[in-house]
Amino acid sequence: SPFLLTSMRWAGAVVIVIAFALPHLKRDLPAIRHRLPFLAMLGATGFTLFNVLLYSSLAYTTAINVAIIQASMPLVVFLLNFLLFGQRATSLQMAGFALTLVGVAIIASGGSLEVLTSLAFNFGDVLILIATFAYGVYSVLLRQKPDMHWLSFITILGTSAFAASLPFSAYEIATGAVIWPDLLGWGIVFFTAIFPSILSQVFWMRGLELVGSNNGGIFMNLIPVFGAMLAIAILGERFHLYHAIALVLVIGGVWLSQRRRRNAPIQ
Repeated sequence: SPFLLTSMRWAGAVVIVIAFALPHLKRDLPAIRHRLPFLAMLGATGFTLFNVLLYSSLAYTTAINVAIIQASMPLVVFLLNFLLFGQRATSLQMAGFALTLVGVAIIASGGSLEVLTSLAFNFGDVLILIATFAYGVYSVLLRQKPDMHWLSFITILGTSAFAASLPFSAYEIATGAVIWPDLLGWGIVFFTAIFPSILSQVFWMRGLELVGSNNGGIFMNLIPVFGAMLAIAILGERFHLYHAIALVLVIGGVWLSQRRRRNAPIQ
């Protein structure tokens, strides 16, 4: 079940990395103690709250609404960077974001204008808006990351995420909504612990260090495109013209947003 998966994926991620992280945790202990509330907030916001709200929203709204609203994350990052740090998005970044948003809308709607015009706003959309804002906050505040090894950082954030997820899992168990994993479920837990929880998060952190969150946030809108391409390659879904149009728009938007001088590295 969704909340249990959130707890298990972060428990698994911490178990996997902690053996490698121990020497670095000892060296980074002063920085960890000094910034522990901040680190715990990052883990709870970016890792737990985002996933819990995303999973919950799907019970009330459609995958199309989720994809389109989540595609607004670069705009959230632009606004937060301006409000918190006075960093303005460039005109090319805004234009690139607009192109990627159109591309995501096309691929999410299957290229149907009728589908887009018939979308209705509901409670699930509020949840995904909050989730998008939460991950935007996490991404922007990564620039305040204390100077420590990435293994120490991911271990502390993963532990915080696991702790923050426990009340949600307890709620699932108490209400009888919990679904315990079978063999396939354990495979999903193992996969999400390694790839989305460890590797993708580490690459995301490092990427934002190198190019800044304004530039990096736009890459989030490649996710629906990659999802569609994998569905075609692995699940045998048919390739349509709207896939090609969306691919050109999203990649073109990402390319356009990177044309000017990159933001100064965060590190």
